[in-house]
Amino acid sequence: MNGVDLRTHVIIDSLQPQMASYISTISRGYFPVADQACLVLEISPGIEINRLTDVALKATDVKPGIQIVERLFGLLEVHSDNQGDARQAGKAVLDALGISEDTRMKPKILTSQLIKNLNDHHCQLINKVRYGNMVLRGDTLYVLELQPAGYAYYAANEAEKASHINIIDVKGIGSFGRVYIAGDESEVLVSKEIVEKRLETLSGRDPDSRKE
Repeated sequence: MNGVDLRTHVIIDSLQPQMASYISTISRGYFPVADQACLVLEISPGIEINRLTDVALKATDVKPGIQIVERLFGLLEVHSDNQGDARQAGKAVLDALGISEDTRMKPKILTSQLIKNLNDHHCQLINKVRYGNMVLRGDTLYVLELQPAGYAYYAANEAEKASHINIIDVKGIGSFGRVYIAGDESEVLVSKEIVEKRLETLSGRDPDSRKE
């Protein structure tokens, strides 16, 4: 599988209730539930995700929730009750590619916005296109944009772990990932701080660098 660019490779150790429900809402595969562990994998070219799905599913007892092949990138999410199975699936993919986890791209935050005391009409615009919970008048909205896109799922899950917020929407495929969370200002601020710290701790190469 030479020529595959590993963009995202991350383990979500314990899916939070909202995040599990969100993935189930957009999933066309097997639905995950809260407290399961999952692997999120994003590569280029996207068509190779089919081979890597085969590798992951044959390596251990995981179930596929999301598999997307878009214009440039491919995304796979697999999950299991056993965190060890999710990690073994990730290792099998890396072994098949002949690379280490550090070959992945490090997440890079492009936009980090706080919008306080949201207006009714602004809320309705967002609610029309979201797949998660609703944002309500007076909420504080946090918008995170990052690359590679696959890390958006990890970021949203960490946000839910950190405080009492609502996951509004998560876009985890394409050139950029986006996370929308909302709630009381104090709760949103806690999640914002924790998410950005957790993303910073992930290893990898600069997203702006060319794959060697």
